[in-house]
Amino acid sequence: MLRKSRLCLAISLASLSLPGLPAFAEPAVELDAMTISATRGHSEVGKTPQKITIITREQLDQQLAITRDHGQVLSNLIPSYSPSRQKLSNAGETFRGRTALVMIDGVPQSTPLRAGGRDGYTIDLAMVERIEVIHGASAEHGLGATGGIINYVTRRPQGGTLKQHAGASLEAADDFDGAGMGYKLDYRVEGNQGNWDYLAAISGQTRGMFYDGDGELIGVDDTQGDIMDSSSNDLLLKLGYWLDEEQNLELMVNRFQLEGEHDYVNVPGDRDAGIPTTSRKGQPLGKAPQNEVLASSLSYKHSDLGGNLLSAQLYSQRFRARYGGGILASFQDPAIAPAGTLFDQSQNESDKYGGKLSLSRDGLFDGYLKLTGGLDFLQNTTSQMLIATDREWVPETVFKNLAPFLQAELRATERLTLHGGVRHEFAELEVDSFRTIASAGGGVSVEGGTPDFEETLYNAGLVFQASAWAQVFANYSEGFGMPDVGRVLRGISQPGQSVDSFLDLQPIVTDNREIGLRFNHGPFDAEISYFESDSDLGSRLENVGSFYQVRRERTEIDGVEASAGWQVDAVHRLQASYAQLDGESDTDGDGKVDTDLDGANISPDRYGLSWQANWNDKLHSLIQANHYASRGFDDPDLNFDGYSLVDASLGYRLPVGEVSLGIENLFNRDYLTYYAQAASSRDDQLFKGRGRTFTLGYQVSF
Repeated sequence: MLRKSRLCLAISLASLSLPGLPAFAEPAVELDAMTISATRGHSEVGKTPQKITIITREQLDQQLAITRDHGQVLSNLIPSYSPSRQKLSNAGETFRGRTALVMIDGVPQSTPLRAGGRDGYTIDLAMVERIEVIHGASAEHGLGATGGIINYVTRRPQGGTLKQHAGASLEAADDFDGAGMGYKLDYRVEGNQGNWDYLAAISGQTRGMFYDGDGELIGVDDTQGDIMDSSSNDLLLKLGYWLDEEQNLELMVNRFQLEGEHDYVNVPGDRDAGIPTTSRKGQPLGKAPQNEVLASSLSYKHSDLGGNLLSAQLYSQRFRARYGGGILASFQDPAIAPAGTLFDQSQNESDKYGGKLSLSRDGLFDGYLKLTGGLDFLQNTTSQMLIATDREWVPETVFKNLAPFLQAELRATERLTLHGGVRHEFAELEVDSFRTIASAGGGVSVEGGTPDFEETLYNAGLVFQASAWAQVFANYSEGFGMPDVGRVLRGISQPGQSVDSFLDLQPIVTDNREIGLRFNHGPFDAEISYFESDSDLGSRLENVGSFYQVRRERTEIDGVEASAGWQVDAVHRLQASYAQLDGESDTDGDGKVDTDLDGANISPDRYGLSWQANWNDKLHSLIQANHYASRGFDDPDLNFDGYSLVDASLGYRLPVGEVSLGIENLFNRDYLTYYAQAASSRDDQLFKGRGRTFTLGYQVSF
């Protein structure tokens, strides 16, 4: 009954927002004929049975003028995405309370077999043309999308003769201290020559230290990795060849690297005394944390192969995520060094190879039916090494997946369109026999195996055009994922275990149900949806002091997402957003959920408001505010106090180029991050959020 009342309330709020409410939303998306490459049937924006957000390049530029933090950009534009940790690790940043599958041009970047929380930084956003966001569980691209899909679509050559672009920016903390200064340069060249298209882009960025609202250094996460005190670079190459007007080949290669400068060490705070974690100059042991990612794809498209649209892609990804080290209890081995003296650090290593094939035909049965079918395959090899002592912490795990699928779109009437699909997953996990490291019960032998799984996943939905300006949509979809296999395997401490019979390796199937409304009437637009997301054998992270454990429990999540916009006149646009989530898990195994999900698994309720003004053809501005509502959890040590943040930016077109000034945390609010309050109980993770920060940028195209 509670869920039904929430849905009625959400629909009422959407109706009320149209006549005169200031717009609440992520920046609105024009409902034009733009197709969404992340959907296998190339669905059109505004005509899908589930909520889909397109983050345009203009919206990215607006956010990047304020912050270079990828997590914060996503959080500002996707209200049901968790507030950014402001760190290199995005573990605990969830989407609708679950895990998002991150992709670059359809190439998966997430590493679900050993979910190290590093897929937030796999590409520089300067290389991105738009971000396609599918809300809710989805099996369209296979493994990992239990919360949704975030697909970074890279820039494409705009055509014509040679074009170039250059940009530079300077970032500074409130007091303009040298340690807090950061710099960025990027350059791009593109064009076409005959049947060839080409694009090459490069960027380099150096980030300084971050300061809180009191002007104190924020604690560096020298274990999980930090974007403070770091440098990154990205190189994107794209080459396309048109065989004729209907078919083309495209090669994409993107190499991204981010590495810490390793100049500061963590100074733990004291939660009981209310003392936050800070940093001091120092030389941490070991090598600096880093992300190193190489993604490539070769795509072929034929727009009219006997009346069909054919798409084929081969791809690969090489991913290396190095973490900071320490003399941790989990690293100790008396056979190597006396207890309490052994230093080590870990590195996740993942290599993916895969392919996607789809064939789509529209206009069947006198234009009523569109069918899309295809076949995907993936091989993902993952391990986690202790690189200082050359030990295998997580054994090499090979995941093989083959999945045929079929999607249908039936235009039942002029107003009603029905959607449905099925995908069958054939999956196998290969793990050789291995021995855990000494800290896992003294080191135990585990018998390897090749457990396999088969899952048939369904989706069904409808879009009803109630009027020229109002639309109802509903959707049921299933997502397929794996638990953090590496974390489970490395933690086995009982002898005699076998991979084939280990319960925690069972897959996660998430059911997502959603109903919503869309409005687009004159200067007003709005979208609201209510969703429920359940999994019988979910995967929840539990903080047990110094590390996380994976709990396999039934989880249930429900929530509301609402957005609206009001184009007041040719100059001013108001927008606002609202997201509310609740989630529980079954901690006693009786089949009924009983315990609130904490901040490591679910985001806080969110209210957002923005005002965008294009004053003339040269001057434009943006002011945005986000309020994260306070929230209590079953564990009082994880209660969240809530906070509000305001950002602003100003852009001005010069005779040559454009200059911008952005201010993050305009009123210099001093606060502890959501993760620090609601997801961790560790004194060394009591991190403050970033205080007022200025970004001055200049870019020119020629």
